[in-house]
Amino acid sequence: MKKILFLFAALATAAFADAGAAAGEMLQSYSVLAAVVGLGIAALGGAVGMGSTAAATIAGTARNPGMGGKLMTTMFIAIAMIEAQVIYTLVFAIIALYANPFM
Repeated sequence: MKKILFLFAALATAAFADAGAAAGEMLQSYSVLAAVVGLGIAALGGAVGMGSTAAATIAGTARNPGMGGKLMTTMFIAIAMIEAQVIYTLVFAIIALYANPFM
């Protein structure tokens, strides 16, 4: 973890150290990198959350088949909330790419 933090600190130092037009290009390229990494982490977290939600719903339905409909409804609500967090990350990534507030 410390190595990753050191790497990000080094990249941030390199991004803000250059002056002039190259600094804008460097900042834009780091914004793209941050957007891609953020989307990747959000998609990974969403996939893990959806998988565990589906597994728990299947296990609950296997234990009590009469509750299958109610469990399925609850699962769809939970999956919608998980997917909403991934969509929020997508919106932040689009803002960082096209309407970059740091430029």
